Amino acid sequence: MSMTRSARWFIHPILVFILSVVALAASLVLYIYWYLKVSAGLQRIVMTYQLDQERLFEFKTWVVILVLSILVGLIVVGVFIIFAYYQKTWRLYRLQRNFIDSFTHELKTPVASLRLYLETFKHHELPRDDQIRYIDFMLNDVDRLLDNINRILQLARIESGSYPREFVQTDLAALIERFRDNSAALFPNGVVTIDNPAPRPFPFNLNVELFDTLLMNLFSNAMRYNDSPQPRLNIRFEPHPEGLDIRFEDNGIGIEHKELGKIFKKYYRAGKSDDMTTRGSGIGLYLVKQIARLHKIRIYAESNGPSNGSVFILRLRPPKGVDWTRRVAA
Repeated sequence: MSMTRSARWFIHPILVFILSVVALAASLVLYIYWYLKVSAGLQRIVMTYQLDQERLFEFKTWVVILVLSILVGLIVVGVFIIFAYYQKTWRLYRLQRNFIDSFTHELKTPVASLRLYLETFKHHELPRDDQIRYIDFMLNDVDRLLDNINRILQLARIESGSYPREFVQTDLAALIERFRDNSAALFPNGVVTIDNPAPRPFPFNLNVELFDTLLMNLFSNAMRYNDSPQPRLNIRFEPHPEGLDIRFEDNGIGIEHKELGKIFKKYYRAGKSDDMTTRGSGIGLYLVKQIARLHKIRIYAESNGPSNGSVFILRLRPPKGVDWTRRVAA
């Protein structure tokens, strides 16, 4: 982490600009110095020792050309870094703007829905069955709002380093099964299955609160980005000699191959970046990646393309002294 921060500090555009200006100034100073001071000194040496004037000044000229070329090269590199940083900053600005637009939409939609239901309650006498049905709709909208707000808060806590640092050894299989059972009401039309061979426990050091957020985002993605009449998510545990793969396989809309390397970037949304119909806010999978990184878990995605579903794979290494490949005795 410290090396990364040092590297970022070293290529900071302000520092690069200052170094470029210093290099330019140094090249001019050296040029003037060598040709006004050093040339006069060399003339005296040549006259005193009767040296070959042409060969000596030819060597000096090549030295000047070499040093000036290096300084000019440094200036060009500095300008290129500033230009690249500007381009990166502009792309980030566009992504942030699109994120604000999409996230505002994500907030306004449930708020508008809640307002409509509350106005209906205010102006109309409704049968009890209709009241319960509308209340369920409102609760879903509230859950949607809370989910979006919690994502922002969790991301802010992780990026600022203020997240809880309590990591306790927890059985991954039991945790995921418990999360599936407790969140069933959030995905009433979805089917979530867990495939754990043997079955066996998989102890791992976790921050349970953060890992629940990771699971919530993976579950939500499988259900939200899904046009099937019955969204499905199959969670498969695959132990191997190097550790454990947890595969989250859905029957959703799939991911284009060119998008697979981008979906974990901050604010990135698959599809046209300026299209307001593009789903998602662009922080869910980025948050998943950050939580996985905190747990030293690798995560990557696979897909056979649009309409062929997606697979998100968590790759974990076992804690010291734990063998996940050993079968549990019956």
